[in-house]
Amino acid sequence: MVSAMSNNTLGAFMEEELVSQPEVWQRAIEQSKAENLLPADGERIAVVGCGTSWFMAQSYAAAREAAGKGVTDAFAASEAFLNHNSAGRQYDAVIAITRSGTTTEVLDLLEALRGMAVSGKPRTVAVIGDVNSPITALADAVIGLPYADEKSVVQTRFATTALVYLLTSLGIELGTAIEHARTAVTDPVSQELLDAEQFTFLGTGWTVGLAHEAGLKMREAVQGWTESYPAMEYRHGPISIAAPGRVTWLFGAQPEGLDADMARTGALYVNTGKHPLAELARVHKVTLERARVRGLNPDLPRNLTRSVVLNTTA
Repeated sequence: MVSAMSNNTLGAFMEEELVSQPEVWQRAIEQSKAENLLPADGERIAVVGCGTSWFMAQSYAAAREAAGKGVTDAFAASEAFLNHNSAGRQYDAVIAITRSGTTTEVLDLLEALRGMAVSGKPRTVAVIGDVNSPITALADAVIGLPYADEKSVVQTRFATTALVYLLTSLGIELGTAIEHARTAVTDPVSQELLDAEQFTFLGTGWTVGLAHEAGLKMREAVQGWTESYPAMEYRHGPISIAAPGRVTWLFGAQPEGLDADMARTGALYVNTGKHPLAELARVHKVTLERARVRGLNPDLPRNLTRSVVLNTTA
Protein backbone atom coordinates (compact mmCIF):
# COMPACT_ATOMS: atom_id res chain seq x y z
CA MET A 1 0.00 0.00 0.00
CA VAL A 2 1.24 3.50 -0.83
CA SER A 3 1.77 5.60 2.27
CA ALA A 4 0.13 8.99 2.78
CA MET A 5 3.53 10.64 2.74
CA SER A 6 4.47 9.14 -0.61
CA ASN A 7 1.00 9.97 -1.94
CA ASN A 8 1.83 13.65 -1.51
CA THR A 9 4.72 13.27 -3.93
CA LEU A 10 2.56 11.72 -6.65
CA GLY A 11 1.86 14.24 -9.38
CA ALA A 12 4.45 16.71 -8.08
CA PHE A 13 4.99 18.16 -11.56
CA MET A 14 1.27 18.34 -12.23
CA GLU A 15 0.67 20.18 -8.97
CA GLU A 16 3.38 22.75 -9.65
CA GLU A 17 2.08 23.31 -13.17
CA LEU A 18 -1.61 23.55 -12.38
CA VAL A 19 -1.06 25.94 -9.47
CA SER A 20 1.00 28.26 -11.70
CA GLN A 21 -1.86 28.82 -14.16
CA PRO A 22 -3.10 32.25 -13.02
CA GLU A 23 0.36 33.80 -13.34
CA VAL A 24 1.10 32.03 -16.61
CA TRP A 25 -2.21 33.14 -18.07
CA GLN A 26 -1.32 36.75 -17.33
CA ARG A 27 1.91 36.35 -19.31
CA ALA A 28 -0.01 34.89 -22.23
CA ILE A 29 -2.48 37.78 -22.22
CA GLU A 30 0.37 40.29 -22.41
CA GLN A 31 2.13 38.31 -25.14
CA SER A 32 -1.06 37.97 -27.20
CA LYS A 33 -1.69 41.70 -27.07
CA ALA A 34 1.91 42.42 -28.14
CA GLU A 35 2.01 40.01 -31.10
CA ASN A 36 0.19 39.93 -34.42
CA LEU A 37 0.80 36.39 -35.65
CA LEU A 38 -2.72 34.99 -35.89
CA PRO A 39 -4.97 35.14 -38.96
CA ALA A 40 -6.75 38.41 -39.60
CA ASP A 41 -10.42 38.94 -38.89
CA GLY A 42 -12.54 37.59 -41.70
CA GLU A 43 -10.08 34.94 -42.81
CA ARG A 44 -11.36 31.38 -43.07
CA ILE A 45 -9.26 29.19 -40.79
CA ALA A 46 -8.87 25.64 -39.52
CA VAL A 47 -7.48 24.83 -36.08
CA VAL A 48 -5.94 21.40 -35.49
CA GLY A 49 -4.51 19.45 -32.60
CA CYS A 50 -4.47 16.04 -30.93
CA GLY A 51 -6.00 15.06 -27.60
CA THR A 52 -6.08 18.05 -25.26
CA SER A 53 -4.95 20.40 -28.03
CA TRP A 54 -7.90 19.32 -30.18
CA PHE A 55 -10.31 20.30 -27.42
CA MET A 56 -8.63 23.69 -27.07
CA ALA A 57 -9.01 24.06 -30.84
CA GLN A 58 -12.74 23.38 -30.46
CA SER A 59 -13.09 26.06 -27.79
CA TYR A 60 -11.19 28.66 -29.82
CA ALA A 61 -13.10 27.85 -33.00
CA ALA A 62 -16.46 28.31 -31.28
CA ALA A 63 -15.33 31.54 -29.61
CA ARG A 64 -13.92 33.01 -32.85
CA GLU A 65 -17.10 32.32 -34.78
CA ALA A 66 -19.26 33.67 -31.94
CA ALA A 67 -17.15 36.85 -31.97
CA GLY A 68 -17.88 37.32 -35.67
CA LYS A 69 -14.21 36.99 -36.65
CA GLY A 70 -14.73 34.51 -39.48
CA VAL A 71 -15.39 30.87 -40.32
CA THR A 72 -13.35 28.68 -37.97
CA ASP A 73 -13.31 24.88 -38.03
CA ALA A 74 -11.62 22.60 -35.51
CA PHE A 75 -10.23 19.18 -36.45
CA ALA A 76 -8.34 16.34 -34.87
CA ALA A 77 -5.10 16.55 -36.88
CA SER A 78 -5.56 13.02 -38.20
CA GLU A 79 -9.03 13.89 -39.54
CA ALA A 80 -8.43 17.40 -40.86
CA PHE A 81 -10.42 17.96 -44.05
CA LEU A 82 -7.96 20.41 -45.57
CA ASN A 83 -6.99 21.32 -49.10
CA HIS A 84 -3.81 19.27 -49.33
CA ASN A 85 -5.96 16.89 -51.36
CA SER A 86 -8.44 17.54 -54.12
CA ALA A 87 -11.46 16.99 -51.88
CA GLY A 88 -10.31 19.25 -49.07
CA ARG A 89 -11.80 22.55 -47.99
CA GLN A 90 -10.13 25.83 -48.76
CA TYR A 91 -8.71 27.85 -45.86
CA ASP A 92 -6.72 31.05 -45.63
CA ALA A 93 -4.78 29.78 -42.63
CA VAL A 94 -4.26 26.73 -40.45
CA ILE A 95 -3.39 26.95 -36.74
CA ALA A 96 -1.75 23.91 -35.14
CA ILE A 97 -1.73 23.60 -31.35
CA THR A 98 0.87 21.21 -29.91
CA ARG A 99 2.71 21.28 -26.60
CA SER A 100 5.68 19.18 -27.71
CA GLY A 101 5.82 20.06 -31.39
CA THR A 102 6.65 16.41 -32.09
CA THR A 103 3.18 14.85 -32.48
CA THR A 104 3.24 12.76 -35.64
CA GLU A 105 -0.19 13.65 -37.01
CA VAL A 106 0.41 17.39 -36.67
CA LEU A 107 3.85 17.23 -38.28
CA ASP A 108 2.53 15.10 -41.14
CA LEU A 109 -0.26 17.57 -41.79
CA LEU A 110 2.03 20.60 -41.85
CA GLU A 111 4.49 18.75 -44.07
CA ALA A 112 1.68 18.03 -46.53
CA LEU A 113 0.54 21.65 -46.48
CA ARG A 114 4.10 22.87 -47.01
CA GLY A 115 4.32 20.75 -50.15
CA MET A 116 1.30 22.39 -51.76
CA ALA A 117 1.54 24.77 -54.67
CA VAL A 118 2.06 28.31 -53.42
CA SER A 119 -1.18 29.50 -55.03
CA GLY A 120 -3.31 27.18 -52.89
CA LYS A 121 -1.27 26.98 -49.71
CA PRO A 122 -2.82 28.33 -46.51
CA ARG A 123 -0.59 30.20 -44.10
CA THR A 124 0.33 28.01 -41.13
CA VAL A 125 0.77 29.05 -37.49
CA ALA A 126 2.04 26.74 -34.74
CA VAL A 127 1.19 27.37 -31.07
CA ILE A 128 3.81 25.41 -29.13
CA GLY A 129 5.41 24.90 -25.74
CA ASP A 130 8.77 23.49 -26.82
CA VAL A 131 10.29 26.21 -28.99
CA ASN A 132 13.12 23.89 -30.07
CA SER A 133 10.81 21.27 -31.55
CA PRO A 134 10.75 20.15 -35.21
CA ILE A 135 7.51 21.98 -35.94
CA THR A 136 9.29 25.33 -36.01
CA ALA A 137 10.76 24.42 -39.41
CA LEU A 138 7.36 23.55 -40.87
CA ALA A 139 5.14 26.47 -39.84
CA ASP A 140 5.13 29.92 -41.40
CA ALA A 141 4.80 31.52 -37.97
CA VAL A 142 5.42 30.22 -34.46
CA ILE A 143 3.74 31.34 -31.26
CA GLY A 144 6.06 30.11 -28.53
CA LEU A 145 4.80 29.61 -24.99
CA PRO A 146 7.89 28.06 -23.36
CA TYR A 147 6.94 29.36 -19.92
CA ALA A 148 3.79 27.19 -20.14
CA ASP A 149 5.61 24.00 -21.15
CA GLU A 150 5.32 21.07 -18.76
CA LYS A 151 7.11 18.03 -17.38
CA SER A 152 3.96 16.12 -16.46
CA VAL A 153 2.52 13.87 -19.13
CA VAL A 154 -0.96 15.07 -18.15
CA GLN A 155 -1.45 18.55 -19.58
CA THR A 156 -2.80 21.43 -17.54
CA ARG A 157 -1.19 24.83 -17.98
CA PHE A 158 -0.03 24.58 -21.59
CA ALA A 159 -3.52 23.84 -22.85
CA THR A 160 -5.21 26.57 -20.86
CA THR A 161 -2.45 29.08 -21.60
CA ALA A 162 -2.68 28.45 -25.33
CA LEU A 163 -6.43 29.02 -25.13
CA VAL A 164 -5.94 32.20 -23.08
CA TYR A 165 -3.60 33.52 -25.78
CA LEU A 166 -6.12 32.69 -28.50
CA LEU A 167 -9.15 34.08 -26.66
CA THR A 168 -7.29 37.29 -25.86
CA SER A 169 -6.64 37.76 -29.58
CA LEU A 170 -10.42 37.89 -30.04
CA GLY A 171 -10.71 40.79 -27.60
CA ILE A 172 -12.06 38.64 -24.77
CA GLU A 173 -11.07 39.94 -21.34
CA LEU A 174 -9.93 37.22 -18.95
CA GLY A 175 -9.17 39.11 -15.76
CA THR A 176 -12.08 37.40 -14.00
CA ALA A 177 -10.76 34.01 -15.07
CA ILE A 178 -7.41 34.75 -13.44
CA GLU A 179 -9.06 36.03 -10.26
CA HIS A 180 -11.28 32.95 -9.93
CA ALA A 181 -8.43 30.58 -10.77
CA ARG A 182 -6.29 31.79 -7.87
CA THR A 183 -8.60 30.01 -5.45
CA ALA A 184 -9.64 27.20 -7.80
CA VAL A 185 -6.12 25.76 -7.92
CA THR A 186 -5.61 25.80 -4.14
CA ASP A 187 -9.01 25.22 -2.54
CA PRO A 188 -9.35 21.89 -0.72
CA VAL A 189 -11.27 19.14 -2.53
CA SER A 190 -14.40 17.84 -0.82
CA GLN A 191 -14.65 14.21 0.17
CA GLU A 192 -17.72 13.89 -2.04
CA LEU A 193 -15.67 14.75 -5.12
CA LEU A 194 -12.81 12.48 -4.04
CA ASP A 195 -15.13 9.51 -3.60
CA ALA A 196 -17.42 10.01 -6.61
CA GLU A 197 -17.90 7.02 -8.86
CA GLN A 198 -18.44 8.89 -12.13
CA PHE A 199 -18.20 12.40 -13.63
CA THR A 200 -20.04 13.98 -16.55
CA PHE A 201 -18.91 17.39 -17.80
CA LEU A 202 -21.16 19.78 -19.73
CA GLY A 203 -20.60 22.99 -21.68
CA THR A 204 -22.23 25.39 -24.11
CA GLY A 205 -20.65 27.25 -27.02
CA TRP A 206 -16.92 27.63 -26.50
CA THR A 207 -17.05 25.76 -23.18
CA VAL A 208 -18.03 22.45 -24.82
CA GLY A 209 -14.34 21.99 -25.61
CA LEU A 210 -13.54 22.60 -21.94
CA ALA A 211 -16.03 19.91 -20.95
CA HIS A 212 -14.40 17.41 -23.30
CA GLU A 213 -10.98 18.34 -21.92
CA ALA A 214 -12.13 17.93 -18.31
CA GLY A 215 -13.38 14.44 -19.10
CA LEU A 216 -10.13 13.50 -20.81
CA LYS A 217 -8.07 14.82 -17.91
CA MET A 218 -9.80 12.62 -15.38
CA ARG A 219 -9.68 9.57 -17.64
CA GLU A 220 -5.94 10.01 -18.11
CA ALA A 221 -4.95 10.71 -14.54
CA VAL A 222 -7.52 8.76 -12.52
CA GLN A 223 -8.47 6.01 -14.99
CA GLY A 224 -12.01 7.08 -14.20
CA TRP A 225 -15.36 6.80 -15.94
CA THR A 226 -16.07 10.22 -17.38
CA GLU A 227 -18.30 11.57 -20.13
CA SER A 228 -18.78 14.99 -21.71
CA TYR A 229 -21.54 16.59 -23.78
CA PRO A 230 -23.00 19.88 -24.93
CA ALA A 231 -25.24 20.84 -22.05
CA MET A 232 -28.46 20.89 -24.08
CA GLU A 233 -27.74 17.36 -25.30
CA TYR A 234 -27.39 15.94 -21.80
CA ARG A 235 -31.11 15.43 -21.31
CA HIS A 236 -31.35 13.55 -24.62
CA GLY A 237 -30.18 10.33 -23.01
CA PRO A 238 -26.95 10.78 -21.01
CA ILE A 239 -28.77 12.06 -17.92
CA SER A 240 -29.95 8.47 -17.46
CA ILE A 241 -26.65 7.60 -15.75
CA ALA A 242 -26.92 10.41 -13.17
CA ALA A 243 -27.37 8.94 -9.69
CA PRO A 244 -26.26 9.37 -6.08
CA GLY A 245 -22.48 9.10 -5.83
CA ARG A 246 -21.99 10.53 -9.32
CA VAL A 247 -21.23 14.09 -10.45
CA THR A 248 -22.47 16.33 -13.25
CA TRP A 249 -20.30 19.45 -13.65
CA LEU A 250 -21.35 22.42 -15.79
CA PHE A 251 -19.02 24.94 -17.45
CA GLY A 252 -20.68 28.24 -18.28
CA ALA A 253 -24.33 29.11 -18.79
CA GLN A 254 -26.97 26.72 -17.49
CA PRO A 255 -29.80 25.59 -19.77
CA GLU A 256 -33.17 26.41 -18.28
CA GLY A 257 -34.45 23.78 -15.89
CA LEU A 258 -31.29 21.68 -15.76
CA ASP A 259 -30.82 22.27 -12.04
CA ALA A 260 -34.31 20.96 -11.27
CA ASP A 261 -33.76 17.93 -13.48
CA MET A 262 -30.47 17.21 -11.75
CA ALA A 263 -32.02 17.50 -8.30
CA ARG A 264 -34.37 14.64 -9.16
CA THR A 265 -31.46 12.34 -10.05
CA GLY A 266 -29.70 12.52 -6.69
CA ALA A 267 -26.36 13.17 -8.37
CA LEU A 268 -24.10 16.00 -7.21
CA TYR A 269 -24.60 18.94 -9.56
CA VAL A 270 -21.65 21.36 -9.72
CA ASN A 271 -22.57 24.77 -11.13
CA THR A 272 -20.49 27.39 -9.35
CA GLY A 273 -21.02 30.32 -11.71
CA LYS A 274 -17.25 30.87 -11.75
CA HIS A 275 -15.40 31.60 -14.97
CA PRO A 276 -15.26 28.43 -17.12
CA LEU A 277 -11.47 28.53 -17.48
CA ALA A 278 -11.10 28.74 -13.72
CA GLU A 279 -13.49 25.82 -13.40
CA LEU A 280 -11.26 23.77 -15.70
CA ALA A 281 -8.34 24.62 -13.41
CA ARG A 282 -10.49 23.44 -10.50
CA VAL A 283 -11.03 20.14 -12.29
CA HIS A 284 -7.24 19.85 -12.60
CA LYS A 285 -7.00 20.16 -8.81
CA VAL A 286 -9.77 17.62 -8.22
CA THR A 287 -8.14 15.25 -10.71
CA LEU A 288 -4.78 15.46 -8.96
CA GLU A 289 -6.25 14.74 -5.55
CA ARG A 290 -8.41 11.88 -6.85
CA ALA A 291 -5.32 10.32 -8.41
CA ARG A 292 -3.37 10.65 -5.17
CA VAL A 293 -5.96 8.96 -2.97
CA ARG A 294 -5.90 6.07 -5.43
CA GLY A 295 -2.10 5.81 -5.38
CA LEU A 296 -1.81 6.88 -9.05
CA ASN A 297 0.83 9.20 -10.48
CA PRO A 298 -0.66 11.62 -13.03
CA ASP A 299 2.83 12.68 -14.08
CA LEU A 300 3.20 9.17 -15.55
CA PRO A 301 -0.28 7.90 -16.44
CA ARG A 302 -0.84 4.38 -17.67
CA ASN A 303 -0.16 3.73 -21.38
CA LEU A 304 0.64 7.40 -22.13
CA THR A 305 3.73 9.42 -23.04
CA ARG A 306 4.32 13.16 -23.22
CA SER A 307 4.05 13.12 -27.01
CA VAL A 308 2.60 10.57 -29.39
CA VAL A 309 5.28 9.82 -31.98
CA LEU A 310 4.12 7.10 -34.35
CA ASN A 311 6.17 4.69 -36.41
CA THR A 312 4.75 5.32 -39.86
CA THR A 313 7.40 3.41 -41.82
CA ALA A 314 5.76 0.00 -41.45
